[in-house]
Amino acid sequence: MLLRYRFRIYPTEPQRIALAKAFGCARVVFNDAVAARKDAHALGRAYPTAAALSRTLITEAKRSAEREWLGEVSSVVLQQALSDCDRAWRNFFDSMQGRRAGTRMGPPRFKRRHGPQSIRFTRNANFRILGSGRLRLPKIGEVKVAWSRELPSEPSSVTVLRSATGKYFASFVVAVEPGEPMAAVASEIGLDLGLRDFAVLSNGKVIENPRFFARLERKLKKTQRALSRKAKGSANRTKALLQVAKVHEKIKNRRDDWLNQQVAKLVRENQALYVEDLSVKGLARGPGAKSAHDAALGMFLARLESKAARTGRSFGKVDRWFPSTQLCSACGRVGGPKGLQGLKVRRWECGCGAVLDRDHNAALNLLREGQHLVAAGLAETRNASGGQVRPGTPGTVRNPRQGRNEEPARTLAAPAAGQPEILFLRE
Repeated sequence: MLLRYRFRIYPTEPQRIALAKAFGCARVVFNDAVAARKDAHALGRAYPTAAALSRTLITEAKRSAEREWLGEVSSVVLQQALSDCDRAWRNFFDSMQGRRAGTRMGPPRFKRRHGPQSIRFTRNANFRILGSGRLRLPKIGEVKVAWSRELPSEPSSVTVLRSATGKYFASFVVAVEPGEPMAAVASEIGLDLGLRDFAVLSNGKVIENPRFFARLERKLKKTQRALSRKAKGSANRTKALLQVAKVHEKIKNRRDDWLNQQVAKLVRENQALYVEDLSVKGLARGPGAKSAHDAALGMFLARLESKAARTGRSFGKVDRWFPSTQLCSACGRVGGPKGLQGLKVRRWECGCGAVLDRDHNAALNLLREGQHLVAAGLAETRNASGGQVRPGTPGTVRNPRQGRNEEPARTLAAPAAGQPEILFLRE
């Protein structure tokens, strides 16, 4: 398993100048490679290979008067920039031909001079962590590192990053052996994620939505208005850009820290976690797009799944078409409010007499569905549609992908013994 460990570094002024040269040279090589392949496509020629681009854009370019300054930086940095461009083109072609999972990717774009910058050193560059704790980088020198923890093994590469606010970081790629799983606990939970509350757990706990962007949105607008009044290319505009970047960085850091704390707490306290396979990109295009981006649900799910895998916890996703909010957790009937108007109904009464909180009811249903998928051996699939995965019960659910007149795809389990029929979360 490969993990990244990132640490803050503090280069001296000469080292910052050397890093700026390396950032610029890597950016030029990347942009030249993008332009070469775009020109080849426009002229109807075959795409130049990575070896041909390396010979033309690096080896021969160093001998020319226009690009002789490429020799002032490590050649590994330039080769890695060329490798990044080649990987970007491969991902684009694989995405267009259906060989790459996920949404369709666009072709690589030119890198900008302003904003975040990065370069990468591999083992061929002979970077080294010295006994004094400093990081020796070729043609840059020994850089001071603020170590917050020890690396578990020898890093295979290091990426030096410069943020938009001018801070420098070193990101190490380290191979980590699977560690000892965390002590087993008896608790299992289902999580219903949302925008009103960040998450409602099946055990009744509610995680409030912190809304970090909304809290600093007024300050961000103020700095952006100040930026819009500055003349392009002026020193005052550079200062205003820095202020805007600092607000964005504060939002990002607060969100990252909060997400990591929530993930660590949930994994530590529960043996199994079951969530809904949300369409995060769909939420980000809807009426609540700003709130969806602020909540960072996709980032939370990715970190929760990764943390569960590294600590020996079980993690399962229930299909997004499973009617968790419309299904009564007390009797198993589907009778909850539907459609856009149903989103406004936070509490509803089932025909069996149970009064259900919308989010808590959904969390209970996600927990049961996740447990049934694990018991049926279908936890690795997107859903269990098309198969009978549990014994017959009073309620049934039709698979939304099937026709209206077809038989239901699966039946639902009755509530466990001792399950309360009336569920209240909020007064």
